[in-house]
Amino acid sequence: MCYNYSVNIIRYDELTYPEVDALPRSLPLVIPLGNLTDEKALAHKLHKELGRTPRAIALLPPVPSEWIVPAKVQRQFLNTLRASLTAQGFKQITNLNSPKERGAGSQISNPASDLRPPTSKLVLMAVGHTEQHGLHLPLSTDTLIIDAIARGVEAALPDVILRVPTLPYGVSMHRAQFPGTLSVNGRAWEDFILEAVGWFVERGLDKFYIINGHGGNHSFLVNAVKYAGDRWPHIFCATSFLHLTGSGYKEVQRLRESVFPGGLGHACELETSFILHLRPDLVHMERAVDETDFVATPDYYMDWIEGGALIANPPWRDDTLTGAYGQPSAATAEKGKAWLAAAIEEKVGHVREIVQQQELRLARRQARLAKQN
Repeated sequence: MCYNYSVNIIRYDELTYPEVDALPRSLPLVIPLGNLTDEKALAHKLHKELGRTPRAIALLPPVPSEWIVPAKVQRQFLNTLRASLTAQGFKQITNLNSPKERGAGSQISNPASDLRPPTSKLVLMAVGHTEQHGLHLPLSTDTLIIDAIARGVEAALPDVILRVPTLPYGVSMHRAQFPGTLSVNGRAWEDFILEAVGWFVERGLDKFYIINGHGGNHSFLVNAVKYAGDRWPHIFCATSFLHLTGSGYKEVQRLRESVFPGGLGHACELETSFILHLRPDLVHMERAVDETDFVATPDYYMDWIEGGALIANPPWRDDTLTGAYGQPSAATAEKGKAWLAAAIEEKVGHVREIVQQQELRLARRQARLAKQN
């Protein structure tokens, strides 16, 4: 019997959140486990999974197969991700290439599980997210930016870096306030990150830098890094708060035209400039709305590196009607190009420092051991 495997593929993460809100809730959603780049093969798998070929699907970004974790941990990760879609009313969500369960603690069925990566390298793991970025930017904004930075660091230090494909899912504590925004449960996300690090540790790697493109990931990422250091004391695993918050922040301040504080934050001049440089086809500047009226007090206000001594999580709707924090109207592709270069330089500096930290610590341990003997 011959089947017609033609299917219209809507890229979920390339949409803005109002566009996701307009999708019919009966539309099948597909979460690929590993890259499914061949559309005919994708349609064939869908037909096999669903017993039919849908006319259209919304394809979510893939969970990279190189993030290798026990089946139980992966299942928890996917279940909470799916829950954030069902909470929006979507009725049919399918995982494709889901590994077969082989008992608690088993590894994902993947050719990468047989790899023996070079143990001298630093593992660079980038984490983004799929969430609303105002009326004018795609849901993939955080992932696109941190992926470009990770690739730039790899290009600058090819003999040092082992880059893992960017993870496009994180934690959004404001998920319910704006359509399209996804979220993995924070505890499940921490476990996923930690176990992915552990796979490399088991194969002899001892230097890790987890770079982050989404602010909501940060506190959970700090926890994962601390757990990693506790579980494997011989490694050096580090993270940092977003990009352009270290040495690169000088370049942000030099070029920014938006007001301070409040001009940079989310779907702002900075992030909009990045996407104008990286994927101008996904930017709708005619829809951009400046929103700088954050409820600010001396120890709690919004800007790119955030501000003040207070940490809180009030409703986003108090401060933004469109989902944006900042002044996207000031964005340009030229600024995005310059800020990408500055972000790569900042992270290259961090990589070199992590390598130095591990070398110094290993030397100290060896010296102390020699004294004991």
